[in-house]
Amino acid sequence: MATPPFIPLFLFGFIFASAISLATATAKPAPLVFPVEKDNSTNRYYATLQLGTPPAAMNAVLDLTGQFTWLDCSAYKSSSFHHIPCNSSRCDVTGAGGCVDCSYGPGGTTCTNGTCGVILVKFFSDMMTSIGLGEDVLNLPESAKGMVALARNPSSLATKLPKQLNLPHKFALCLPSSSRSGHGNLYVGGGPYAKPPIKQDLAKSLLRTQLLISPGTIAPVSSEGDGYTINVTAVKVDSASLTFNSSVLKIDKDGFGGATINPLNPFTSLHSEIFTPLVKEFTKKAKSRKIKQVMTVAPFGACFDAKTVKSGVAGPDVPAIVLVLHGGAQWRIEGANSMVRVSKDVMCLGFSDGGTYGMGAMAIGGHQMEDNLVEFDVGSSTFGFSNSLLLLNSSCSHS
Repeated sequence: MATPPFIPLFLFGFIFASAISLATATAKPAPLVFPVEKDNSTNRYYATLQLGTPPAAMNAVLDLTGQFTWLDCSAYKSSSFHHIPCNSSRCDVTGAGGCVDCSYGPGGTTCTNGTCGVILVKFFSDMMTSIGLGEDVLNLPESAKGMVALARNPSSLATKLPKQLNLPHKFALCLPSSSRSGHGNLYVGGGPYAKPPIKQDLAKSLLRTQLLISPGTIAPVSSEGDGYTINVTAVKVDSASLTFNSSVLKIDKDGFGGATINPLNPFTSLHSEIFTPLVKEFTKKAKSRKIKQVMTVAPFGACFDAKTVKSGVAGPDVPAIVLVLHGGAQWRIEGANSMVRVSKDVMCLGFSDGGTYGMGAMAIGGHQMEDNLVEFDVGSSTFGFSNSLLLLNSSCSHS
């Protein structure tokens, strides 16, 4: 058995991983598949990583704009861990600067002088801290204790792992269903994508559009990396196109705008210019189906009496919301992905008003991605998607 290669980690009370590796080597590199589960209390999706020697299982939330994967290491012990020195080539590749000073904190695993240093904003506490870079092996789960970075940056898992293992620079998500039990999957390095009872590899039937790279935050200090954007050219409710100021769909010369994709957002947020006509048209079409509107529940814009909503193959039988993408492909958001049950008697349209300042057309969230296989092929700059697998009597959830 080959010795598992090391992966970079960032720590200062936390472990931060920027890549991942196989515990065994194979003659031909095979794509990696990680189980993905949903924490229903936070509406976040997480993968379980086995890290260190001996292996310890840790849960980490998926973040498509994260540059640094990090994990809680408050009680972390591993015989294979070691720090990465500042001013080293392994430090340079992360874009880090300076060295960690442990004068005001504990030494050892959590902090060691002369370690490659980065500044990181911790998502769960919104605190900024200085972090030291180290590395350990990762051998191929209530609350997550870290973040899996999938941005297009040299230090993210989605970039580092395919390069390290000679895999295609692509990854795919099949987020678990809210209506079915079981876990979904994160695929690193491509397919095949098997979803019984569908017999063929789903990679062959995905609809595709151009994948754009949205620049990371303009904040002077941030752990946010380059995310992923698609170009939406129109929005429809069933076959009716929405009328709004089309300039909000444009992507500027610096790459800002369009529709960003990140399951770290529980629900899709829309520019007000799109949100307002969407709610109006959806409500009108729902009324024609004798679906009764009730008082709204924040942060949603329209809610309905659940007893008046019939069930369909792909969840609640409501008007479909259609995103028309560059090149003509259409991403249909069916009832299972458009509706959110907020109580026994109330369902709401699962979109929120993102306002008008500082955002593009939309930020597509996790609920709208469930039971849709989505592939981010960075190498060929294409985004592939299946539409709801429920329509094919399948699901992303499995045991």
